[in-house]
Amino acid sequence: MNATIKAGVSNEVAYMRVLMPFVVLSALIFAGLFGNHTNAGSMPNIDGSVEYQMRIKAEQGDAEAQNNLGMMYANGDGVERDDKQAAFWFRKAAEQGYAEAQLILGLMYNEGQGGLAKDYSQAVIWFRKAAEQGLALAQYNLGVMYANGEAVEHDDKKAVAWYRKAAEQGEAIAQNNLAAMYANGEGVAQDDKQAAYWYRKAAEQGLPTAQNNLGVMYIEGQGVVKDDKQAVEWYRRAAGQGYAEAQNNLGVLYANGKGVEKDDKQAAFWFRKAAGQGEAIAQFNLARMYFNGTGVRKDYVQAYLWTYLAAAQELKKAVNMLDSLVNSLSPSQIEAGQMLVREWIAAHPQTAQ
Repeated sequence: MNATIKAGVSNEVAYMRVLMPFVVLSALIFAGLFGNHTNAGSMPNIDGSVEYQMRIKAEQGDAEAQNNLGMMYANGDGVERDDKQAAFWFRKAAEQGYAEAQLILGLMYNEGQGGLAKDYSQAVIWFRKAAEQGLALAQYNLGVMYANGEAVEHDDKKAVAWYRKAAEQGEAIAQNNLAAMYANGEGVAQDDKQAAYWYRKAAEQGLPTAQNNLGVMYIEGQGVVKDDKQAVEWYRRAAGQGYAEAQNNLGVLYANGKGVEKDDKQAAFWFRKAAGQGEAIAQFNLARMYFNGTGVRKDYVQAYLWTYLAAAQELKKAVNMLDSLVNSLSPSQIEAGQMLVREWIAAHPQTAQ
């Protein structure tokens, strides 16, 4: 089987360095980002609730209490969740120079949360205030804004500068993005060794994107000595965390016996993991396994399902394969395949979008 990784061509098996998306960490706004500041479980509850005591301090102008009260409202921790109240108290703390609140207020403007209209200019203002105080995630986010040219002029050099500040503080996502800038020569001279250095820093902290990227570096021998076994190791770490690109890449190595003993069943296993997350190339690879009966029982209906899903994402090879299947399968097989497609889309509405 000639499996394929992502895009590009390299002797039938193509490898693409998967870069960390330039996305603000909105998913982490209220997910314990600054975790234990409220210490709600350990605070005395003599004169009233934790919220009551926190509010007294906050109303007296205690910036940390204002930030913590914002966190409580944002998380619904001891109070009914209220994003507008969260934004109110985060602003109070931010205006006193509390860096964590400045970061979160910037994130809320970036996402249009807490009753705030989406406003990238305001997001940049608050990210910058926190970044200039040395808060690593704010430095990262400010780098994102420069990389995307959102409310600031696009400037890869400034993006690199802010990523570096955060990376040097150990912020894994910034380390990955700094590595990507070195790998692509964006805002800095292209340097695969520096790229590999920073990918490794982030990978060793468990960031799956960086683990996958480091695996790619080992496969290609860029910035490191080519080592398929090391690639397998890093792909496996990322795949074990559910990272779809790495799951597909690990499947490819099993399919081709690179860095690991050839094992078509393991290849199919990992292709299925990635395909189930909507990874188009993995869906195509799994379709080919079913079509050829490699690592799985031959099943043209299953081949139709996975080919269709990959083709729906405009993967050219899948589009061509789907045309061939439509011309070669019986009407009953096509009908059965279309039913599987409908069932799969109904069960995975977000993945199928």
